[in-house]
Amino acid sequence: MKKSIVSLAFAAVASMSSMAFAQKNIVETAVEAGSFKTLAAALGAADLVGAVSGTGPFTVFAPTDEAFKKLPAGTVETLLKPENKGKLQAILKYHVVPGKVMAADVVKVKGAVSLNGQRIDVKVAGGKVSVDSANVVKTDIACTNGVIHVIDSVILPATDAIPAVADKAGNFKTLLAAVKAAGLVETLSGEGPFTVFAPTDEAFAKIPAATLADLLKPENKGKLASILKYHVVAGRVYSEAAVAAKSAATVQGASVKISTNDKGAFVNDAKILATDIDASNGVIHVIDAVIMPPAK
Repeated sequence: MKKSIVSLAFAAVASMSSMAFAQKNIVETAVEAGSFKTLAAALGAADLVGAVSGTGPFTVFAPTDEAFKKLPAGTVETLLKPENKGKLQAILKYHVVPGKVMAADVVKVKGAVSLNGQRIDVKVAGGKVSVDSANVVKTDIACTNGVIHVIDSVILPATDAIPAVADKAGNFKTLLAAVKAAGLVETLSGEGPFTVFAPTDEAFAKIPAATLADLLKPENKGKLASILKYHVVAGRVYSEAAVAAKSAATVQGASVKISTNDKGAFVNDAKILATDIDASNGVIHVIDAVIMPPAK
């Protein structure tokens, strides 16, 4: 019933605006609307006008000028500087999803992977739809190369790499110590992208203290690196795709089994506690046990 109400609300709003712009591409539509001047300027500064004017199709979650004004004073001006072009591109691409995703389809998903690579979270509550922390205020503005949904805040992608995200979380101290001992900090801070099944401190506490201490010794660096690499998969693999795949090849070489039952989702025998935590270079899924690679 909620989805039906939301869909009807979307349709009502869309009928007032979409037909007027159906003959123009996304950039032309935004410029003509008059309320996206900052977005248009940002696309120009980021050299993305040509890309978003292309064939597509694209779905753009477009922040209004008022949305950009919510950012801290000086933020927009700083982002528009030539030396911040890469950062600006990452932010703008985070507002664009490949394909033409209409409002009726948006409400059916938990998230959408953006051109930035990271996933935008989608929530439906109380007859309203939000993407990350922004409310969707107008939908289904049809363009020749896609569709625009208007949002009331600028949404920002994760800017920290995987180790930094884990460090800020506060419950991966042992994992980070192990990553450092294994010489993998630089790798996991690199471009990636990577998917990490991250054991919590409580997960590491299940290993006998003497065994863990032994693994952290310099002479066991190779063995420790092998165990940690067994927790890492190349690419960004979000939870739905991971469950659908049922297995994933790790960078260690062996594969992990991904399964679900009435008790939850699992990687081998480790329960997945939290999913889809974005980092600038990948995604983290939290698990409650350390998983061990098969003996060779």
